Amino acid sequence: MNNQKQQKPTLTGQRFKTRKRDEKERFDPTQFQESIVQGLNQTGTDLEAVAKFLDASGAKLDYRRYAETLFDILVAGGMLAPGGTLSDDLTRTEYCLFTASEDLETMQAYAQVFNKLIRRYKYLEKGFEEEIKKLLLFLKGFTESERNKLAMLTGILLANGNISASILSSLFNENLVKEGVSAAFAVKLFKSWINEKDINSVAASLRKVGMDNRLMELFPANKRSCEHFSKYFTDAGLKELSDFARNQQSIGARKELQKELQEQMSRGETLKDIIAYVREEMKKTGISEQTMIGIVWTSVMSAVEWNKKEELVTEQAIKHLKQYSPLLKAFTSQGLSELTLLLKIQEYCYDNIHFMKAFQKIVVLLYKADVLSEEVILKWYTEAHVAKGKSVFLEQMKKFVEWLKNAEEESESEEEEGD
Repeated sequence: MNNQKQQKPTLTGQRFKTRKRDEKERFDPTQFQESIVQGLNQTGTDLEAVAKFLDASGAKLDYRRYAETLFDILVAGGMLAPGGTLSDDLTRTEYCLFTASEDLETMQAYAQVFNKLIRRYKYLEKGFEEEIKKLLLFLKGFTESERNKLAMLTGILLANGNISASILSSLFNENLVKEGVSAAFAVKLFKSWINEKDINSVAASLRKVGMDNRLMELFPANKRSCEHFSKYFTDAGLKELSDFARNQQSIGARKELQKELQEQMSRGETLKDIIAYVREEMKKTGISEQTMIGIVWTSVMSAVEWNKKEELVTEQAIKHLKQYSPLLKAFTSQGLSELTLLLKIQEYCYDNIHFMKAFQKIVVLLYKADVLSEEVILKWYTEAHVAKGKSVFLEQMKKFVEWLKNAEEESESEEEEGD
């Protein structure tokens, strides 16, 4: 009994020593690099064999600890020093991304190698994203051909969802932007990304991480205009990206306009001044009246803290809209603008549930204020309404529409009698 007790510490101690010794060999960066380099040299340009080698090596080598070393070797052939130059003192391989052929097909094959590796060892995901961010910061240290290959690969990885579009923030580095490296790299990157997917998919990925409004930062401050961006990327064969950026800027301008309108209303500025300001903005930005009435309606409805009680909100809305009906009237000079407004009202009352019963009263008020014409109301009722709350709103409007039709018929018969 006593002997057994004495043996336990000794055995534990021995096992501990062995494990430490194994650990030292296994976690040695030089040995790790040599193992990967040797394996790549043996497999050569056969990327299927490379993927199999990396898969098997993950069981023997510590990818978790040496993720950066692993990715540096696969991309550049060896460990990268700060700035992007290869460390001289360590073994390298000639079989890596930077020495591969500069064509889309080869880059797609390399993307598959990374894809398989990360699917197999999920914990490498974060380290891989960090690696790409770092490589983008090192762009000036690479040759043009190396940059092109990295750009194509990055575009494919973004399209496959292997990395997040947030990595693009590295391209906004001041030195890269100033020397035009960022914009040139972005051209290759977006070309391969759009080639894999389409501009809608690219737009969705950019929006997801808030990059959709930051693309102008690829250029120095003095060239950060929609015109310059548009010309640069259109000339490079990326008109879709130019159009997307222009649209984003337009959305941004509309948001700013809406915010300013709300502030003017809260400051209690006169309707005359607000109307003059909006007209000036329309001239400056080229926004159509149909688009503008949507912005004006949203601003008017956002300028108030609405009562949550259904019975009180209608009264509050009528009072508020009565005050602002001249503003709405100023930007409904065309039938299409009137219809746009009416559809906005329908959507608003549907999306804000306590407004459901207020719809008919709002429409009647705006009819009496000469904002909405009977032709537009009848057109909306018979064919132009949208699906949102359709049955509820059509039912609400039934009597008023009948009244409008009767009034129209009476005026027609009066005219005939007069003739």
